[in-house]
Amino acid sequence: MGVYDRILITGGGGMLAQSLIRVLRERGHDPTALARAELDIAQDAPRVMEQIIARKPSLILNCAAFTKVDACEDEHKLANRINGFGAGYVAAAAAAIGASFVHYSTDFVFDGTSTRPYLPDDPVHPLSEYGKSKRLGEGLIQQSKGVNWLLIRTAWLYGPGGPCFPQTMINAARAGKPLKVVDDQTGSPTFTHDLAEATLNLIDASATGIYHVVNAGQTTWYDFTAAILEEFELKTELSRTTSAEWKKLRPNSATRPAYSVLDASKYTQTTGNTMRHWREALADYHRSLDET
Repeated sequence: MGVYDRILITGGGGMLAQSLIRVLRERGHDPTALARAELDIAQDAPRVMEQIIARKPSLILNCAAFTKVDACEDEHKLANRINGFGAGYVAAAAAAIGASFVHYSTDFVFDGTSTRPYLPDDPVHPLSEYGKSKRLGEGLIQQSKGVNWLLIRTAWLYGPGGPCFPQTMINAARAGKPLKVVDDQTGSPTFTHDLAEATLNLIDASATGIYHVVNAGQTTWYDFTAAILEEFELKTELSRTTSAEWKKLRPNSATRPAYSVLDASKYTQTTGNTMRHWREALADYHRSLDET
């Protein structure tokens, strides 16, 4: 996948970018991370190309994304500009300067009808505007010429340094609010620190193509919430609901896949590393918050 001498991270203010910066620095590297104010990948292609080429990176980690899933339903044009065309612009810039390119996608490119964990080469069929915008980005990267690309799909991402599901549940519980959480969507919560480590493991293994990287195991949003309350020793009323009931309350919300567990065995085969269980990672997330 290239060398680490000049690393550029887009979307530098986000959760994943912060974890990548931490892991890279631990390994002795000094990445340049650009927040949206410094590099907006949704600009026109020539401007994105000019800004990236000026920095001459040998490795680009594209963490820039519009990840507010429900907002993407109303702002699908913006989602397509960032998650779709923007990703393509960064890939084109990488090709122009011979940089290796890593991009992150999502379990939401699948429709949730599978009865087994999704493999990287399974057909995609997104249900939401967010998923469609990420599929657009995937397609543009795969069609790009002359770029050494690695596309990593992940799921249910959370970590310190940004808004995420666990933090939302923690805040609500501490405020004494009752929680009603869907219990008919199954996936694999994934800790940003683990995804960052796995990314570098794939780069070190010269991996290219599509990989799935998620913490091991699977759970529902309801059971994930119960684990969060247990881990943080919080007590509040917790009850189950269904996706259909949630949709009635929020008709403009995105349709999410009922089952979006990703099969990470290709990652293990390539790197020799195994992703740890999501419950163990949640405990580490707790520790990471105590450190900040």
